[in-house]
Amino acid sequence: MSFFSARPRTTTADAAELTAEIDPLHSWVAESMFAVETCELPLPSIEPVAIPIRLPKLTTQVRGFQFPDAARWIPPNTSTPDQEAGAATEAKKQRKPDSKRKHNRIKPPSDIVKLQDRLYYLLQPPLDLLVGSGQLNFPFDPFPYQLDGMAFLFPRYAGILADEMGLGKTMQAISTIRLLLCSGEVRSVLLVCPKPLVTNWLREFSVWAPEIPIAAIEGSSAKREFQWRSPQVPVKVANYELLMRDQSILTDDSMHFDLVVLDEAQRIKNRSSTTSTVVRSIPRTRSWALTGTPVENCPDDLVGIFEFLSPGYLKPGMPMPQIAKHAGDYILRRTKDMVLDDMPPKLYRDAELDLTPEQWSTYEAAEKEGVLYLENLEQSLTIQHVFELVLRLKQICNFDPVTGSSAKLERLVADVEEVAASGKKAIVFSQWVKSLDKIRDALEPFGPLEYHGKIPQKKRNTVIDRFKNDPDSHVILMSYGAGSVGLNLQFCEYVFLFDRWWNPAIEDQAINRAHRLGAAGAVTVTKMMAMNTIEQRINDVLDQKREMFDTLFSSSETPTRNVGLSREEIFGLFDLRAPCGKKVA
Repeated sequence: MSFFSARPRTTTADAAELTAEIDPLHSWVAESMFAVETCELPLPSIEPVAIPIRLPKLTTQVRGFQFPDAARWIPPNTSTPDQEAGAATEAKKQRKPDSKRKHNRIKPPSDIVKLQDRLYYLLQPPLDLLVGSGQLNFPFDPFPYQLDGMAFLFPRYAGILADEMGLGKTMQAISTIRLLLCSGEVRSVLLVCPKPLVTNWLREFSVWAPEIPIAAIEGSSAKREFQWRSPQVPVKVANYELLMRDQSILTDDSMHFDLVVLDEAQRIKNRSSTTSTVVRSIPRTRSWALTGTPVENCPDDLVGIFEFLSPGYLKPGMPMPQIAKHAGDYILRRTKDMVLDDMPPKLYRDAELDLTPEQWSTYEAAEKEGVLYLENLEQSLTIQHVFELVLRLKQICNFDPVTGSSAKLERLVADVEEVAASGKKAIVFSQWVKSLDKIRDALEPFGPLEYHGKIPQKKRNTVIDRFKNDPDSHVILMSYGAGSVGLNLQFCEYVFLFDRWWNPAIEDQAINRAHRLGAAGAVTVTKMMAMNTIEQRINDVLDQKREMFDTLFSSSETPTRNVGLSREEIFGLFDLRAPCGKKVA
């Protein structure tokens, strides 16, 4: 057996050498025949050398919020990186730089304990950077406190957004639902709200999440069942009364929602009510509640809402400190004075409402009959004739003359209830005293006072003093004529325009009764408008003229601002042409 092998080696000088090597095939035998020694070789010491390396400044960029699990109906992102960078740069220019502003990051709630789950939320991009990236195309930049609200809702399987009315609970909920759908976290959402607010939710979705399919559950029993079971629409909207009619469908084993959101959630504060029972029976994964008044009468109101969020978590009769400790991580509430730095002095809410069936039937008949009458007048037609029809239709938009039905009144009662529960005060404006009389009867539980032309001059100061000092008087009803000048009601934080005046300057004067120096806080102005009616047509014309005026004059507070309707525009409301040579009657 040979342990060595020899092979010739040729050097550069072409001199042959013989080298001997241990055969690797038998090295295990050779190792046992030779002594193994260790030799230490001295090496020079190694001196550490620092080489400066310049690193570029790290920046955070958001390239989208769509995950592989996102639903297939979400439109694909077709923009190039250069286009996205340009959009982000443009958005950055439009936003005011604020070096002190902190990023709005998503923070997982305390009940999420798994490390991977907490990291999932902690590693999400800050919401303010997401908005600034232009990926989701927000129509307006949310206020910082609204981004905080979205960051609060996003990771929660149970939560209450209890912001004061006017701070944008609807917008925060919709934007968060949008993020959850785009990230694949949820695929089916049910929104439950009072009947008058269904159309409002549909319109708000069209503004804040236009790419998301949404539908209201309505129609016959068979149609509703088809809508409930349809997987094509990820967001469904239903009113509370409808849930009770369709309880058997909702509790079916095949029905399940990833998220159920209750608007005006104080409706389920009574745990023994039918509404609460039905809502709590809906199979779901996540539960959110939106309400400006989570506690109206006693702490048990909150217990009733928690029976929907997390059954048994709060117990009836628990001491207040214990309730506060247990519920704190599940509730986010901001009042206007808490976010005053983030808010403009006036907040506008457009309450775009659909007429009730009774109102709509009367309205259509009156408009058809009225327009036919005007057309038959031909050359004898005057602007006074058109005015009479406009006023008649506007009155129907307030109340149906036969049944007294009113979509506006339903919405107003719900809003004033929230104002009163928060201990605040509101002004309601209308151009008709008869409308104010009907409003007064509906708002009787909130201590309504009246201030209009039928109130004697000597009693008006008494009315204002009582409204200011009486804690049980939460609302004052005013006509535009009596309430537009000479009054200081800066202790009011809410203004409702039940119907609209011809000239926005008169509306501005009315609003400024509450919005003055020394006001208690930002004033929330709710403008009520019946959609697809004369009110919307008037509003569209006035908006166009207001935009033109603001373009011509840098200050929108110019005292001479007068953008009322012209003679031709009034005729144009009904596609009528003013008779040639006629003067305004």
